[in-house]
Amino acid sequence: MPNSSSVSEFLLLPFADTRELQLLHFALFLGIYLAALLGNGLILTAVACHHRLHTPMYFFLLNLALLDLGCISTTLPKAMANALWDTRAISYQGCAAQVFFFVFFIGAEYCFLTIMAYDRYVAICKPLHYGSLVGSRACAQMAAAAWGSGFLNAVLHTATTFSLPLCQGNELDQFFCELPQILKLSCSESFLREVGLIVVSVCLAFACFVFIVLSYVQILRTVLKIPSSQGRHKAFSTCLPHLAVVSLFISTGMFAYLKPPSISSPSPDLVVAVLYSVVPAAMNPLIYSMRNKELKDALRKLFGYISSSLIMGAKS
Repeated sequence: MPNSSSVSEFLLLPFADTRELQLLHFALFLGIYLAALLGNGLILTAVACHHRLHTPMYFFLLNLALLDLGCISTTLPKAMANALWDTRAISYQGCAAQVFFFVFFIGAEYCFLTIMAYDRYVAICKPLHYGSLVGSRACAQMAAAAWGSGFLNAVLHTATTFSLPLCQGNELDQFFCELPQILKLSCSESFLREVGLIVVSVCLAFACFVFIVLSYVQILRTVLKIPSSQGRHKAFSTCLPHLAVVSLFISTGMFAYLKPPSISSPSPDLVVAVLYSVVPAAMNPLIYSMRNKELKDALRKLFGYISSSLIMGAKS
């Protein structure tokens, strides 16, 4: 049986067996990837270029867009290349890099979603203290803590997982290198160290989830006390996009990792993996821009500037 020293590559699960379906999946994922690049790129540009968006809420949104770009760029390009060239292989080093960056971006994104819940809680429930609790210094510290936590989490999981001996082959039942799939190939009881790390990560994630829920309970109670319907609408309009993104992120992740083994099979698992690793990155820009007037105005001005620049360039 092969062990980790003899495994030079892993074989990923293909999306389809026939060449026509492989090319169809390539075209579909290319469209999703380009949509994610465009949407998140527009948010990054709009927040960076418009001074009215230089606030804590949009600072965190900018970081979220960066993480979405990183997350989808970690998994999808390799899957598209494999579909295009009709191959399943990913190198051992490439798999380790994919695990590291995916865990890094996912972990940091969850931290930022928690921070954004805190930001909305302070803005709505403690507006008089907003400047002191969520000032520029506090924003920088929270952002650094989120990126640092994601990095440390990724280093620990990657180092522990890829130090395990592998003796169950090199085929992964997923379209990218996913931690549980790699652990299935381990033949050593030392994989319990990684399981322990996963349990700790799940506990921390659950604590963040409880914090988000409690924050929104307080927000809801405060919003319902606002006498004017216009004030309630304005408060809800700043919270609903974040709540939708959190719901999409958590629900797909929970279904992927907490579903019973009895309903686990490669094809449904593949669909669920796409839902939690690909779809949020493409949908988040749309969700945040739908009900956010400031962001829509900034994007409209950005489109106007780009259009006028193109017209000027064409005339010259």
